[in-house]
Amino acid sequence: MIHPQRIEPQPGQESVWDYPRPPRLERSPKQIKVVFNQVTIADSSNTYRVLETSHPPVYYIPQEDIQMEYLEAVDFKRTFCEWKGLAGYYNLNVNQQKVINAAWYYPQPTTAFVPIKDYIAFYPSKMDACYVDGELVKAQAGDLYGGWITQDLVGPFKGEAGTRGW
Repeated sequence: MIHPQRIEPQPGQESVWDYPRPPRLERSPKQIKVVFNQVTIADSSNTYRVLETSHPPVYYIPQEDIQMEYLEAVDFKRTFCEWKGLAGYYNLNVNQQKVINAAWYYPQPTTAFVPIKDYIAFYPSKMDACYVDGELVKAQAGDLYGGWITQDLVGPFKGEAGTRGW
């Protein structure tokens, strides 16, 4: 197994290698914005982020801060996270432009993750743009985890080629 070399964070940065496993849920005061097909789908400063070793954070947004009329529940796709439970998915349809499995949520999360019940996380790679406090997010590679990479994070990040065994 390859062991990645942790990048030392500079002042004001976080290393994803300092994040815990099992993951931790924490409130985020940062302004989170999701844009698709020139429409702001979500805009919130009332989010949670999940922090897990080697992963950039995933932001979970409350439904009241999301334009829910653009989301369509997916009946047939479910995935299981050993920490958070069974996830459901949404497709996104904005002015006849559709993205399959664009977002996910936990309708019955495990005890540690009850605060994000029905909150929604978006894959930044499937959106036109996602922002954290006005900074354009870089999507975590691989689309498996949906992490949001900002300049205040250092890796290396799981998801790149060759990182499966981390």
